[in-house]
Amino acid sequence: MPAPFASLDAFRSLLQTLPQPDAAARAQALARDAVLTKPAGSLGRLEEVAQWVAAWQGRAQPRIDHPLVLVFAGNHGITARGVSAFPAEVTGQMVANFRAGGAAINQLARTFGARMEVHALDLDRPVADFTAQAAMTEAEVAASLAAGWNAVDPAADLLVTGEMGIGNTTSAAALACALFGGTAADWTGRGTGVDDAGLALKTQAVAEGLALHAGATPLEALRRLGGREIAAMAGAIARARTERIPVILDGFICCAAAGVLEAEVPGALDHCIAGHQSAESAHGRLLQALGKVPLLSLGLRLGEGSGAALAIGVVRGAVACHSGMATFAEAGVTAG
Repeated sequence: MPAPFASLDAFRSLLQTLPQPDAAARAQALARDAVLTKPAGSLGRLEEVAQWVAAWQGRAQPRIDHPLVLVFAGNHGITARGVSAFPAEVTGQMVANFRAGGAAINQLARTFGARMEVHALDLDRPVADFTAQAAMTEAEVAASLAAGWNAVDPAADLLVTGEMGIGNTTSAAALACALFGGTAADWTGRGTGVDDAGLALKTQAVAEGLALHAGATPLEALRRLGGREIAAMAGAIARARTERIPVILDGFICCAAAGVLEAEVPGALDHCIAGHQSAESAHGRLLQALGKVPLLSLGLRLGEGSGAALAIGVVRGAVACHSGMATFAEAGVTAG
């Protein structure tokens, strides 16, 4: 269905009426786990993950048959400040690579049976440099939220959102700091691999943006400091909640997008799990702010949804064990 909002106020109102997990399905999943042919607790976090999926899918024996990976791309005016190791034209070049099937995310999506789509958002019109003015108008941020919302297929049973946008770790750092406090240095990392001078430029840009846009509400901070691809991820994650689709969060930029929803309405990310902790220096801090414990920690810092796509395997494994294992009664095994 088309996005049921055309303004930040309408989107804010939508977030106040999000569906909740199915407590009965979770209880039934917990009861099933107790009689599966394994010692109690022996599958560790896989048991928790399976019960989480059950609660959002509303069935005691959940399935993951149609995972979806959505990659959103956008360009940032802040790149003119020298905050990235790569030029802005790389965003469009990588979109072409995604569409040709040549990126890491293509391989991971294929490996774990996920359908992948790429959505390029006005790459010829970078959002404004947030150190000089708001990154987006209200119409632009609402359109980007709607692009993410509309990209979600309601038939999906697991969602990963990824991004591509040269300069977007700078935007994400500013947004995370605006949402959760601290200093620019607390949240600014090396992103695609800037040197010490580049890191200093990034940190200064984040500090200037925060000073210019101080006091903004979470959604207003998204408008002022974010990017189209960041807003689109937030829109897609919110749509997944309305469709009761579990979400695997990716790295620092994805979690900054998700953090807007959580800061606006606590509990808005209950349908989300952290796929991994990346090597971006502030990602662990952001996960703590969101109350999320990552499934994986492999030193990844690629973005694209790659760490979350890798975690699809963990979630599928958890669900397969929970829903496919025999009970003690079915197997004729004597319970301890």
